[in-house]
Amino acid sequence: MPVPLRHKTKKVLFERFGYLFYKTDAYRRWHDALYRALVNGAIHTSSPKELTPFVPRLDPTYEIEKAAKVICFYLPQFHPIPENDEWWGEGFTEWTNVRSAQPQYPGHYQPRIPGDLGYYDLRNTEVQRKQIELAKLYGIEGFCFYFYWFGGKRLLEKPVENYLNDPSLSLPFCLCWANENWTRRWDGLENDVLIAQNHSSEDDLAFIECVSEYLKDPRYIRIDGRPLLLIYRPDLLPNMRETAERWRTWCRENGIGEIYLSFTLSFQPLGYVDFPHPSVYGLDAAIEFLPNESKPPAITPHFSFTTNFTGNVFDASIFPERSRNLTQLNFCFHADDQGLHPNPAPATYFRGAFPAWDNTARRGERATIFEYASPANYHECLYNVLKDTQKRFSKTDERLVFVNAWNEWAEGAYLEPDQYYGYAYLEATRMAHARLSFREGNACSDSLAIVIHAFYPDVLKEMLEDIAGINKGKKLYITTPLEKEKTVEKILRASKLDYVLMPVNNKGRDVLPFLKIIPQVYNEGHQYILKLHTKKSLHLATGDDWRRDIMHKLTASHHVATVYRLFEENADIGIIGPEGHLVSMGTYWGSNAETVVQLSQRMGVSKETVSTLSFFAGNMFYFKRAALAPLLCLALEEEDFEEERGQLDGTLAHAIERLMSVSLVSAGMRLASIGNVAHDITYTENGAPSFIQPENVIKTE
Repeated sequence: MPVPLRHKTKKVLFERFGYLFYKTDAYRRWHDALYRALVNGAIHTSSPKELTPFVPRLDPTYEIEKAAKVICFYLPQFHPIPENDEWWGEGFTEWTNVRSAQPQYPGHYQPRIPGDLGYYDLRNTEVQRKQIELAKLYGIEGFCFYFYWFGGKRLLEKPVENYLNDPSLSLPFCLCWANENWTRRWDGLENDVLIAQNHSSEDDLAFIECVSEYLKDPRYIRIDGRPLLLIYRPDLLPNMRETAERWRTWCRENGIGEIYLSFTLSFQPLGYVDFPHPSVYGLDAAIEFLPNESKPPAITPHFSFTTNFTGNVFDASIFPERSRNLTQLNFCFHADDQGLHPNPAPATYFRGAFPAWDNTARRGERATIFEYASPANYHECLYNVLKDTQKRFSKTDERLVFVNAWNEWAEGAYLEPDQYYGYAYLEATRMAHARLSFREGNACSDSLAIVIHAFYPDVLKEMLEDIAGINKGKKLYITTPLEKEKTVEKILRASKLDYVLMPVNNKGRDVLPFLKIIPQVYNEGHQYILKLHTKKSLHLATGDDWRRDIMHKLTASHHVATVYRLFEENADIGIIGPEGHLVSMGTYWGSNAETVVQLSQRMGVSKETVSTLSFFAGNMFYFKRAALAPLLCLALEEEDFEEERGQLDGTLAHAIERLMSVSLVSAGMRLASIGNVAHDITYTENGAPSFIQPENVIKTE
């Protein structure tokens, strides 16, 4: 096939069916080339403004504790129904609009193309099973299904009914009555009603009787034992307070018991300066529904449109800063309060977050677009919202955060994997949990875990002699190249120490083997861990001196005692390394800066912060399990690591050596060092041992 035709074929296949090819080397090369071209400004496409490399699916082998219960709004309109066939054309689903979306300006990210789940049909319960698997994997603990009820007529009910009728679909859920009329709003004909609500006291009772079978389900989300029911627009009901009382009475009389009623802050009713207090409607709580009513700055004039665009573009980059300075939401009892007495009584409300928003797929040239949304911005917002929720609620069943949404593809508000970002938004969700919820109380083993990559068996013998003198309960976790397994096994047996041995491919220096075995260490519940490797540094004239100095400072009995004391007396100390081996990130970026910055952003740490950090040269240190939790939440695959060719810098392994301290900062912790500076070793002005300076590197051809 001619080269131009081959490139064109790849472009078509990878853009349309990337979710099928993304694990192949060909796709990775194509995606990386596209990324570099976009960064360098060499091409202009409908790709995101803030570029994020494709994030693969995580393959975790340990659980994280959740900082709060994240619940995602869930749209069931991904299957055909007769009504949509009549109103919008035969076979219409949400995907119809998603597929046809067109960019409105250079760099506008449209259309959105789904990733591994593809253009799914929600009549198939296996799709929901896969969605649940992903939700659980990434720290999401519930779906809030939109429930469509129109005076006794239900629409889009099949996926929700299938979910109810299949107990093996095990993710908790709740319902939100989307109680608006359906109109031709997408076509700009808001007064053309397709199907209307028909509110009455009789309809109130018919509705609550219909949803009661869901409220009784053991998977249904409850607060203080009360099933949680949401109303999207309470202001549209003739008298929400009377409706709420009818529902409560019916539930008490029909075996449900007390219920917990809440509403979304989706639209501020006319006349109200602040949101109505939940008690105005006879409800228990309110739910933030971002980006609605968020009043971001409009930036529409900043763009040169390629269509007859008449919509609005808003700046989504302001939300991380807002989330760092969250203030209490204000509520009022009456529209005529005019804001003179905001929040006259405390109101229960649950925070919200959103990944992005862009309804071009539905409204075309009349769209509302939140530009500069990104996984990094969403991560920062969710992290701060989770932190606020932990602070405001002491009861775990009240620690709820609502994300808009799981799968609003036509509004650009989805966590599901897509072709460009991959699993970036889902990874950001899990990462936000990991930064807040890894507690030392999760540990169950008092023994010290010592993780060693044994590339050089002769050095392992020497190390084991040093380790034997550690006067603490200990267990070894050893990795070694496949071809050296028998030799290392013999050495370990002779040591009489308790050990686990994992043979690995010779790839990723000491870093990839560490990432492979550390989940087993975490699952064993060790609280403190010592990371070592059989370092020789053959490219240095005094590589053995480097290793021996590190080992002395990490294994001498009085230094070990100091480590334990520092850890136990300082909850925020997460890493302790050898004195004299702490070097500046800015000085020792090497050729790793771009990779370090990209991965740091995925852990919620900015480039500006990263450049001020330090790391332990040699990559040997003690750490608490919490300190590396963010790093271990990154979806890194063995294929991401370069083949071993004796590289001295610039590999993913070198980047991750520097990321250890970034993970520490992400977890809200700090580092310390132990051991006096050795008198027989010369240290430079930047604090590093002279034997790692360039002039001491052995020159090789």
